[in-house]
Amino acid sequence: MQIRKKVIGLKWLKLALVASLVGFLASLLAISLKHVTEHYEEIFFGRTEKNSFLLLILPFIGLSVIYFLRLYLFKNKENKGIKEVFESTKPGKSLPAYKIPSHFINGLITVAFGGSTGIEVSTVVASAAVGSIAHSKESFLKKYKTELICAGVAAGVAALFASPIAGLLFAYEVISKKLSKSFLFAVAIAVGVAGLFLFFLDEKPLFAVGLEQWHYHAIPYFILLGIVAGLNSVYLTKCVLKIKSLFLKIQTPYYRVVLGAVIVGIGLFAFPQLFGDGYHAVKENIITSNTAIPAVSVLLTLAACILLKPVMTSVTLSSGGDGGVFAPSIFIGALLGLLFAFVSNRFFNAGVIPLNFMVIGMAAMLSASISAPFTALFLVCGLVGSYVLFWPILAVSLVSRYVAQKLCPYTVYTYVQKTA
Repeated sequence: MQIRKKVIGLKWLKLALVASLVGFLASLLAISLKHVTEHYEEIFFGRTEKNSFLLLILPFIGLSVIYFLRLYLFKNKENKGIKEVFESTKPGKSLPAYKIPSHFINGLITVAFGGSTGIEVSTVVASAAVGSIAHSKESFLKKYKTELICAGVAAGVAALFASPIAGLLFAYEVISKKLSKSFLFAVAIAVGVAGLFLFFLDEKPLFAVGLEQWHYHAIPYFILLGIVAGLNSVYLTKCVLKIKSLFLKIQTPYYRVVLGAVIVGIGLFAFPQLFGDGYHAVKENIITSNTAIPAVSVLLTLAACILLKPVMTSVTLSSGGDGGVFAPSIFIGALLGLLFAFVSNRFFNAGVIPLNFMVIGMAAMLSASISAPFTALFLVCGLVGSYVLFWPILAVSLVSRYVAQKLCPYTVYTYVQKTA
């Protein structure tokens, strides 16, 4: 009995050590990708302010580089996004080591050169690959494959969004969907390591905002925003799937790149706010949200960005860009919340706080798009560095997810192509 306890204790100790290592590497990878991408995206987007013609050229350069890297360096295999992570948890499946540099480099290039998506999914898959590799190094770790993959994913998300709780919840709600002692043990250790990273590096919230209060009279408007966000998430999901299917009909892969680059370039030229992850536009609107005068031109611009972002994201991904619907959901949700507040105040004298609606919109849209309300709740609270809107965000995230599920039973991540 004593020997058995020692053997079990030793296995848990080894699992803890491996989970710590996975958490360290995934956090390092996520934070590195975040800062490198922010640096180059800021440089390239800054150049376009004085040379707007670059908006037409940069997507073509970025998508072409990714195409040739995939052709000659990454075994000519396309990145499938989070579906790769789902597949890797199945028996006999794994994420090969080249997925780490593949998603890191392709995610960086996609966003920095204007591709209308974000690095979040690139981070998730690369982090999952760290866990997948770790499980294969010792025979006893093989039965903990899902746990170590989720540990990598959780640490990557935690580091990226400065929210360890969001990392843990994402690994459960989106990837594993099952709880066990070993899952909680490995993931908790990994996100704990990510938390230490955030502490020592003094990582600041992406959208540090001064949220102060919310009013009960805004609750009906919050609920309506949740319903509208659910509808928009279905539009985003359908858009991605439909445009991907259309692009797959183009037999020559590089023609997809050229067509996609032309569409994205024209879209960016018309609406530079759609460049890359669009966080620059979100930050600008956060600063002016409570003081801006909602002129008709402002309302039309916001509406155009909300309608076009899913198309731009879909074309970026369909033509070879690396990414997913994480950043687009946050972008659309922020602008949707702002537009909703402006319209409510201007035409219905609602007296709501636009900044609050931007933050709640982010969570509502993300919750519906990835079907993970609790992840969206803690992730957005981490993004803004405040829990003032905790209860409204929770309620609206549940409403938007419910609406989206009733209208569309799958997400971009869970959709299964029907075969004849």
